[in-house]
Amino acid sequence: MANHHSSLKRIRQTSTRCLQNRYYAKTTRNAVKKLRLTTNKSEADTLYPGVCSMLDKLAKKNVIHKNKAGNLKSKLAKHVRALAIA
Repeated sequence: MANHHSSLKRIRQTSTRCLQNRYYAKTTRNAVKKLRLTTNKSEADTLYPGVCSMLDKLAKKNVIHKNKAGNLKSKLAKHVRALAIA
């Protein structure tokens, strides 16, 4: 166990941030899943900007890699466009 006050504080901060990151990542994964399962074009159009925003925030905070966020956004955009055709 750590002896220094700074290392004890760092442990507290790390555990707090870990919980927050897990919560936001899980919420985003659920939103992505909901958008992928959507078959209604108008509903997908309203969900897409919010999901993109969530992915950008996770990438900005280094919870996920920025390229992963970009890849997910690209695939979701492709899905939303495909709904217009079908």
